[in-house]
Amino acid sequence: MRNTTGSLRARFREHPRACDAALAVALAVAAVPCAYVTPLFGAAPPREPDALSLTLIVAGCLSAALRGGRPFLALTLVCLAQIAPAMTGRSTSLLWLVTLVLVYSIAAHRGLAVSLGAPALGLAAHLASAALGGRLGDVRAHLPVAVLIAAAWIVGRNVRLRRAYQAELGDRARRMERAREADRRAARAEERSRIARELHDVVAHHVSVMTVQASAARRVLAADPGRAGEALSAIEELGRTAMTEMRSMVGVLRTDAAPAERTPQPGVAEIPALVDQMSEAGLRTRLCVEGEPGTLSPGVDLAAYRLVQEALTNSLRHAGPRARAWVTLRHGPGELTVRVEDDGRGPATRDPGAGPDIDPDAEPGGHGLTGIRERVALYGGILRIGPRPGGGFEVNARFPLKDRR
Repeated sequence: MRNTTGSLRARFREHPRACDAALAVALAVAAVPCAYVTPLFGAAPPREPDALSLTLIVAGCLSAALRGGRPFLALTLVCLAQIAPAMTGRSTSLLWLVTLVLVYSIAAHRGLAVSLGAPALGLAAHLASAALGGRLGDVRAHLPVAVLIAAAWIVGRNVRLRRAYQAELGDRARRMERAREADRRAARAEERSRIARELHDVVAHHVSVMTVQASAARRVLAADPGRAGEALSAIEELGRTAMTEMRSMVGVLRTDAAPAERTPQPGVAEIPALVDQMSEAGLRTRLCVEGEPGTLSPGVDLAAYRLVQEALTNSLRHAGPRARAWVTLRHGPGELTVRVEDDGRGPATRDPGAGPDIDPDAEPGGHGLTGIRERVALYGGILRIGPRPGGGFEVNARFPLKDRR
């Protein structure tokens, strides 16, 4: 039963003009026999209808077919058809019902100011036809017609407001869906950017250290095979570490697989091991920790580690064979300061007079220090990258710490 009702409503919505025409024909067919019946509202029975009055009644009923496109024109025609038979004292049959239908249609499809003219015109036509036909009598006898016209207008206005409300709900749902889709796209883009930064940090660091170790092994291979073997062992260990970290990050993208167990991300606690690794790779590095270490948020913890890793990797690649590096971690009240300095020559492409924001990761496609800037900015920190006053290069970042315990 519900499916049948729904299909009928769908057909009515698809063919509104046909429905209006069918309604008009039904009213016209019913109006002819009703013209011989005493009207519901009137003071005296009407005269026998003639051909002219029947034609006007049928024409007035058929004008209801215009209610979907030009309802005011249809209402005007009905009012004229209602007045003409009344002048000769003949019945207006069902034209009052057609008036109610058109008043409802105007109220349901037109604005408030325009729709207010419909009940006024319908009531005026009824009173005029009653007065011309000598059936005016007591005005209170025509009060039911006024009530019906007002009720038709109120129902039409309620239907219009309900449609507007439903349209607003639909539009709001579409806007919310577009906003959710935009949020999903932004989240995916942010996640891709995060994974790209992590992959760059892991690959750039380990590959750079492996390159230095391989170069050292090549130089001492003939003279000192033992040291060359140690360098090759270090390269093997670094390669395995890099592959493990890359698998853990790329595994996040495999949504069709079962969620894998996540390994902890590196943080400030792993910086001493990183310093030892860089020292073994040939960059003499010293770590200095000032203040009492406290609890850091996972994001700041990872950002500090990646900053030190990227800065030391750049020092290893650009500072020169005899360069030294210093890593300073200062735990202060409400902030964490991370400073990485070296006394090397820096990248060959660096212009000494270019100012404090020189990026040593200057090879084509380099994104290391750009990623560091994004990390520091993400947590509201302040970053300075540039040459040291006494020579060398410096990366200095301050992270504000919130809700630190």
